[in-house]
Formats: sequence, structure tokens, C-alpha cells
Amino acid sequence: MFVAVACEFASDDHRRSGHDLMGQYGFKKVLKDAYESTTVSPMALSRLKKDIDNIADSYDSVRLYQYPVEGTLAITILKEKKWRRLIVKT
Repeated sequence: MFVAVACEFASDDHRRSGHDLMGQYGFKKVLKDAYESTTVSPMALSRLKKDIDNIADSYDSVRLYQYPVEGTLAITILKEKKWRRLIVKT
């Protein structure tokens, strides 16, 4: 599964923690606040979301782009401490 993560952390402490977390899960930095992985498992992705939830506050925003999920693109968004999922149908 391909997963890309775009992070918008409100504080430098959260940004550093988030960047360290991405490295621990094997994501490669491709832009200033964006990471990619083709080797992350669904189980690891679930743990990553919990770990992100632990370091983020209501001012932080994180987007996970996953492909393929049910044969299509899924976008999971953390905003205001709530996860939401959008399945893109073609």
C-alpha cells in the first residue's frame, strides 16, 4: 500500500515529534512536511494514527493519502483532534 502523509503542526515541538515519528515508521521525507512509504502495513498505519493522535493537539492537521483502499484512494484527515475518512470514487 502506498501512503503519503502531509503534516501541518502548529508548534515546533509537535513538528519535531511528528517528524521523529514518521522516521520511526519508515516514512521518507519528500517535502518539508510531507512523507511517503510503500512498505507500511495496515496494522502499522493504525498504530501510527494513534501515535499521531497522542502528539497532536486541536491546532494540528494531518492528512494521510492511502492507495489502494477498496480499489480506490482514501484520504484520512486529523483536524481538531477528530479523524475523518474520505473515499474517492471514480
